Parts: sequence; structure tokens; C-alpha cells
Amino acid sequence: MADLFDNPGPPAPESPAAKPVRAAPLADRIRPRALSQVIGQQKVLDRDGPLGAMLGAGSLSSLILWGPPGVGKTTIARLLADETDLQFVQISAIFSGVPELRKVFEAARLRREQGGGTLLFVDEIHRFNKAQQDSFLPHMEDGTILLVGATTENPSFELNAALLSRAQVIVLERLSLADLELMAQRAEKELGRALPLTGSAREALLEMADGDGRAALNLIEQVMAWKADKALDPEALSARLMKRAAKYDKSGDEHYNLISALHKSVRGSDPDAALYWLGRMLEGGEDPRYLARRITRMAVEDIGLADPAAQRHCLDAWALYERLGSPEGELALAQAVIYLALAPKSNAGYVAYKAARAEAKKTGSLMPPAHILNAPTKLMKDQGYGAGYAYDHDAEEGFSGQNYFPEGMKRPVLYNPVERGFERELKKRLDWFTQQRLKRGG
Repeated sequence: MADLFDNPGPPAPESPAAKPVRAAPLADRIRPRALSQVIGQQKVLDRDGPLGAMLGAGSLSSLILWGPPGVGKTTIARLLADETDLQFVQISAIFSGVPELRKVFEAARLRREQGGGTLLFVDEIHRFNKAQQDSFLPHMEDGTILLVGATTENPSFELNAALLSRAQVIVLERLSLADLELMAQRAEKELGRALPLTGSAREALLEMADGDGRAALNLIEQVMAWKADKALDPEALSARLMKRAAKYDKSGDEHYNLISALHKSVRGSDPDAALYWLGRMLEGGEDPRYLARRITRMAVEDIGLADPAAQRHCLDAWALYERLGSPEGELALAQAVIYLALAPKSNAGYVAYKAARAEAKKTGSLMPPAHILNAPTKLMKDQGYGAGYAYDHDAEEGFSGQNYFPEGMKRPVLYNPVERGFERELKKRLDWFTQQRLKRGG
């Protein structure tokens, strides 16, 4: 058992009837022994990358490693400790609380007094609450620990500003198929034989890992354990292995990333991309009602009056989903997405609404002009309410051109329709009213 200073105790006596030790997992056996062996993160590890530059200058700072599962966060942290001659200490925010943190900080303080240093790796650091995150700050500032936190969540939302100000965020990327292929080749070399798969089945296996190196190695280890007398094709592979569920957190980063991708694909008039992102969210288990609401918002925000029917299509699709349920009702949502993507686009109504709110906030409580106020009492009539009001239906061409803004307020232009879709017709009408208003001095 290791003591407080991480000195190993005396070796345990061997049992004469000891059972053979089971081989370490494949992922552990081919774990990189140097940063140069890490696959897929060259952008941050190369000499000109953020980590490479820090190590080259001998000035490693506290870090937050942000990236999806299985991209090497723990491995990189271990190797950074080796590169800097720091003692590697690992904890998980899932299983640690304040008492465990106090023990870790005290051990690091004693280690420092003995001339050593500590690289404290905190897995799932975003799971610590604000008080727990704050507890790291004094120990980071006085050099007791060099903190390396790992998170799959956006640090901007999940970590305290104080902690982020003392650590550099390093973004690690999802592993590509080429990266996973390099990993597979390392595994084959370690195991001394090739994967019993055809080329297309090999690619299918790596796709199942969904950019997760740890998942890829676990899948490879499973396949290598099979007693296959010939190379398996994709059909045989899928019969033996279940496809790994795509990474999707309905309340996390992936949720917001994918709805943003769907919205921008619709705005960009790309029905194929929009359908793809809709499919990704549904496959991930997203609530179709949430999607129905967001799709309707797209119609209001990005299409507006360029195609007034778009909003009706969305509401009908929403109602159809409520009647049909899943999976049949999801087709109605897909059709609404196609309609929106191909509809003429305009945010003129959205811009006009925001401008109107800003103008209302700026002008405060200005009264409407007296001539458009009703006068149900004699006092109000005496105050001039309703005096001089022109009834538009009695005016020439049904338009009086009167002013409806507060007295003394400069008339703003809020709505600027585009020359697309139905708004082209609205623009003609607006231009006509504007010309008539100018003629009549309104």
C-alpha cells in the first residue's frame, strides 16, 4: 500500500497457489508512453500547438481538457506529469467530495515541502459544485498543485469564471476514422494478428466507435476474441455486435449544437442537411415536441411573411405528431423541415419586432396622439381626445395618411420587407402607402 508520499510499501508475499494474472485490457496495453505517440490530437501537441509550446518553454500551466469521451484526456494528463516530473494524482468528481479533496491537498502540500510537485488530474471536473471548484483556487495560486481537469461539457457554462481564469482550456477533437485505423493497427501489432474482418467490415467496426478511441479498442478486443475461420463481412459483424448509440445529451452541449445545426441548415435552404440533423436528434432520443416547437420558431424567425403559409405548415405538423405519435408523426415534422428549408427567407418581421421593442424602451411613456384616442366622456372631449381623427374608410382610396406615433416623436422605419416570396407583394403595398403618406403630409 502506498503511503502519504507515494512510496510503495513492501511487496506482498506470493501465494503458492496463486492464480494466473489476467492480461490487462487492450486499451491499457497500448496506451501511449510519450506524447508523440498520442493519436488524433496533433493540433494541441505539436511544437506550435498550445501544449507543445508550453512544454517547449518549460512553463506548463493549469489546464482544462475539453473534449468528447475516448479522445485521450486521461492519457495526455499522465504524460504531462511524466514530462514535467510531477507526481500524477487522479480523482473523479463523481466519487470525490470535500473530505477527499482535503486529503489530496494536504498530501500535495507535504509533497511540496519535500521538494516534489503534484499534477492533480480531476476527471469530470464539471460535476463539482461551485464551492468545490473554489476549493482548488488557493492551491493552484500558491503552486501546491498543477490542476488538469477533464470535461465533456462546455467549460464556459459548467465551470466557475474564477477557475477558468486560472487555467487554459485545451479543446481535444473527436477521433477521425483515420485516427481509429492507426489505433487498430497498433492493436493488431500488440495482439500479433490481424482483425478477422473484410475491408468494409473493418470500416464499419471503426464507425461503430463514433470517434471514441476507448470504445474502438473495446470493440477490437471483442472481435479478436471470436473464433472466426474466415474474414467477416459487414452483415456478419452487425449480427454479432450491436451498433453503439450515438453520443447525445438532451440537456448538454450536444443538444444545443445539433439544434443550432438544424436551425442554420433550414436558414441556409439546405433540406438534406436539415433532415440529417433532424434525424440525428431523433436518433439520440430528443423529444419530438421540442423539435416541433423549435421548427415553428424557425418559420416565424427566418421565413416570416415571405411565406405566411410556413407557420401553418409547422402548426399542422405539430398537431399531426400529437395525433399520430412516434414514429409516424415524426414524418410530419420532417416534411415541415423540408418546406421551411425550401421556402423564401426573410427575417424582416423579426428585425422589425426587435427594433420596435428597442424604440418603445427608448421613448418611455409617450402618449398616443390625441386624435386617435377615444373620448367616451365630456372631459376627454374637452381635452381634445378624438378631435380631427380621419376615418380611413371615408378617405380617398381608404387611406387618410394620418400620424399614429406620439406627438413630437420622429417617425422610425421599422419594417423593411425583402424582395422575396410574398414579402415582394408586401413591399409594393408598403411603398405605395409611404408615397401616399408623403403626398398627404402624414
